[in-house]
Amino acid sequence: MIQIITDTTAVLSKEQIEKHNLIVIPQIIHIDDETYLEGVDIDTPQFLAKLKTTKTLPKTAAPPPELFAKEFARFAHQDVTILCIHPSAEVSGTVRSATLAAQDFPHLDIRIIDTRLIASPLATLVTLAAQWAESGVEADEIVSRIYGLIPRCRIYFMVDTLEYLAKGGRIGGASALLGSVLQIKPILTFKEGRVEVFEKERTHRRAFERLIEIAVEGIERNRECYPTVMHAGAEDQARELAKRVSTQLLIPEIPIYTMPPAIITHGGPGILGIAFFTQASNTSL
Repeated sequence: MIQIITDTTAVLSKEQIEKHNLIVIPQIIHIDDETYLEGVDIDTPQFLAKLKTTKTLPKTAAPPPELFAKEFARFAHQDVTILCIHPSAEVSGTVRSATLAAQDFPHLDIRIIDTRLIASPLATLVTLAAQWAESGVEADEIVSRIYGLIPRCRIYFMVDTLEYLAKGGRIGGASALLGSVLQIKPILTFKEGRVEVFEKERTHRRAFERLIEIAVEGIERNRECYPTVMHAGAEDQARELAKRVSTQLLIPEIPIYTMPPAIITHGGPGILGIAFFTQASNTSL
């Protein structure tokens, strides 16, 4: 038996979680001296509403090891392999918490995977792993396939402001744009677990159009590109982005994911992005 555990940064819907019998560990959100379990005590619409009234920037924390230990304990006497699939350790302490918790269960086969990714492509990896497990693929092969996909992932996104990334310490190489007197709308990328600048545009609309161009240029017309769109309070633009890319590439409908509070805290409302996986031989994008 294979049991997959992930966390709320994987932006999975309730339907996906139930369909694949996934265990999802909540991230921790702190707002105005209140603490919430993401996806349990607070959802994205509630968080966005609070964000408009709070005077201080919310904070996040990785799930403590105790939350993982509680789930691991459920399988203490079962013949099971647990695959923990989580976001980049560069931006979250989730992998570390899972690793610490696993030390108390040396008799269990627990595999902890730092995907170096976050959000919708993380959802893709978790969903694929679940589908493979359901079709009878062995754990070793699933882990191998995941690690084979990770370096092929490309994430490109826009934010309304760099303020949230800067204050949250997640800005990476994009820090060079802070304090610029120019009205720049950068297209950012998530590379090696960090936020970096991919290109700079002068208007929001031009950045949006360029995002489409990048996706059309980079997505291979094959069944293993797994494109996804993600957003935070930008649903109309997300739908337009997904529709235009799918129409131009003549591929099926592209899944759209809503960012959770833990990601919005660091990227701000208005995030809009697209992710996909290149061909195995294509690593130049």
